[in-house]
Amino acid sequence: MIFRILFLCLFLLIIELYVFQALRTLIKEKWILISYQSVSIIVLLYIVYSFTQFDRSVGQTSQTLFTMGLVLVVYVPKLILTLVLLGEDLFRLGAGVVTYFIDNDQNTSFLASRRKFVSQLGLGLAAIPFMSLIYGITVGRYNYKVIKQRIFFPDLPDAFDGFTITQISDVHSGSFDNPEKINYAIDLINEQNSDMILFTGDIVNTDAKEMHPWIETFNRIKKHEYGKYAVLGNHDYGEYVAWPTPAAKENNFQAIKNLYGDIDFKLLLNEHTYVEKGADKIAVVGVENWGHNFKKAGDINKASEGVKQEDFKILMSHDPSHWDYEVKNHEKNFHLTFSGHTHGMQFGIEIPGYFKWSLAQYVYAQWAGLYENLGRYVYVNRGFGFHAYPGRVGIMPEITVIELKKGKNVV
Repeated sequence: MIFRILFLCLFLLIIELYVFQALRTLIKEKWILISYQSVSIIVLLYIVYSFTQFDRSVGQTSQTLFTMGLVLVVYVPKLILTLVLLGEDLFRLGAGVVTYFIDNDQNTSFLASRRKFVSQLGLGLAAIPFMSLIYGITVGRYNYKVIKQRIFFPDLPDAFDGFTITQISDVHSGSFDNPEKINYAIDLINEQNSDMILFTGDIVNTDAKEMHPWIETFNRIKKHEYGKYAVLGNHDYGEYVAWPTPAAKENNFQAIKNLYGDIDFKLLLNEHTYVEKGADKIAVVGVENWGHNFKKAGDINKASEGVKQEDFKILMSHDPSHWDYEVKNHEKNFHLTFSGHTHGMQFGIEIPGYFKWSLAQYVYAQWAGLYENLGRYVYVNRGFGFHAYPGRVGIMPEITVIELKKGKNVV
């Protein structure tokens, strides 16, 4: 532990030295440099203090959200600037070796002076994540987007041709701080006038009481003709804090499960139901959380017991790795899976229909949007709320609307 702390301190010291060099190259007024150093020290001390105050029995709070945002806003740009200057130093070192030993010019300084334009370039590049992260906190985290997707299935029952499903996921109500924005999002959900709505888990960060101020708000989600269904996410099990007793943890878990009923969603716990329309029906299957690197409480076989292979099936499974590892090749042929969980890491670049990138793609094969395997689909919702970093950059909070169509498979 001590070694890690020392390593972190050394790492931050190197970053601060490089950033100060860049500023000193461009700024000659001492009072500005002294002011920068003073502010940097104050910010660092606040961050250290905040982390020392983290209570494992409470988990994420508004202070930890603020602190995490501050860490990213301050140190991501500084790290980028440091990498630019480090690259220049390696170039200067290489040039010095050539000049001194190969050209045998010992009258020239071994290391050339730091170039002003490199510092300017580094600061320019550092400004991009700085402004982006600020935008993500002030605007992006509540910049809700309705994303619509039409999916074709040759074996869709006739009565369900044109059937619409709204999906929300990863609410993380403990992170909310703006009732006006949340009410706006609920209005967007209601405006879709879908036939059915699905909620794919993570109603809280940890504690059931996080949702209590928002129950009335989420009860504004209107009744859907063919039902409101939900499954649990990994955060709903309360496993990221230290509980005083096993009973306290279990009581919280029961309270979280009750929350879904409090907002009028039917929680499916490794079980299924049938939705009937006219003479046709489809199966809605819901599993508990199953994640490759997370809790594996989901039991797809138990949830689909009694469901026929030829039945048209919609599966709700919070973590998309479940689809990748168990669902996509399952013998019962789950036509369409709804997932969430990844949040798209709340940071990335996305040009709808053309390009999307996030660090999430290096962790999850399916991380945002629609994916297909042999005519079976998974849709990964980008998340309604936010967690850890109190913002969203590029990957915006999402309300999904899927329209089922009968016909040839197309993506």
